Amino acid sequence: LRRLFCFNASAPSLSKKKPLVFMGSPQVSVTVLDALLNSSSSPSSNFEVAAVVTQPPSKRERGRKILPSPVAEHALERGFPSDLIFTPERAGEEIFLSNLRDLQPELCVTAAYGNILPTKFLKIPTLGTVNIHPSLLPLYRGAAPVQRALQDGVKETGVSLAFTVRALDAGPVIAYERYEVDDKIKAPDLLELLFCKGSELLMRELPSIFDGSAKLKAQPQDDSKVTLAPKVTPEESWLSYDQDATLLHNKVRAFAGWPGTRAKIAIIDEGNGQRDVVDIKIITTRVSAHQIVPENEIDDISFTKGAIVIPCGGGSALEVLEVQLPGKKVVNADAFRNGLRGRKLKKA
Repeated sequence: LRRLFCFNASAPSLSKKKPLVFMGSPQVSVTVLDALLNSSSSPSSNFEVAAVVTQPPSKRERGRKILPSPVAEHALERGFPSDLIFTPERAGEEIFLSNLRDLQPELCVTAAYGNILPTKFLKIPTLGTVNIHPSLLPLYRGAAPVQRALQDGVKETGVSLAFTVRALDAGPVIAYERYEVDDKIKAPDLLELLFCKGSELLMRELPSIFDGSAKLKAQPQDDSKVTLAPKVTPEESWLSYDQDATLLHNKVRAFAGWPGTRAKIAIIDEGNGQRDVVDIKIITTRVSAHQIVPENEIDDISFTKGAIVIPCGGGSALEVLEVQLPGKKVVNADAFRNGLRGRKLKKA
């Protein structure tokens, strides 16, 4: 009896891992899912990923095939059980909420999930829901924080880890990390970088979230400093030549990937006078160091080595390094010039 008692007293207690639900949809969310899956598989981990929630399959890529979200695809590739990948149209659906309650999650983590979370959802996880948001909250609350920050030409941004409340991106901030922005980086690259930093921030703060101390240290946001980052629309993709070149350059960086930026140019054959107006996608730009464009040349589009030079507002000029004609591949400025075969360009 003494031996049995001593054995039982020294046997390790098997503590159950805390159930965590991850919610994300686009490719940038995959970094966060990976960090959680890798950490949860460690023998010393105190949590497990109990479910993955993502947007329903949709038409993607060139063939417009109906495909699972990048997060769903990656979860399946990693061997995550398909019956634990939920794809509700809305996060307030009763069947989905019932399935979620059955899992009894202690925590939900969101990273670019893309769906509004109603109050009845937020009441389910006992420790709440935390969100990785790619801005320094309360700046750039909303759907497009990275795009709007680049459009504004910010020199600094960052990523925040915050508790989710019913109001959009308005919850207390657990932690944040700043990032210096150079004037060349485009939205897809900055988005990927910030979610990478966000996943590191999450892993660093998870212990404090699980032991409850994160709730105590989280700082309320200063509502007087709020700026908004509304969703980008395709109608915004057009460039207006009467704006300053710096504004146009920032817009090109901000809207890279989707919806892109477009402009109209006229291709003129001086031999027969034929004038064709075409829409081109502006892919990569820089602001010309030669600021003053003479008034009599304001409509002329010229070339320097490696760039198409477009006169813009205030005597400024935008140098376009890469373009794409409808139905064609992206080409650099020199290749585009060669394809003109001596024809001239003007603003349209």
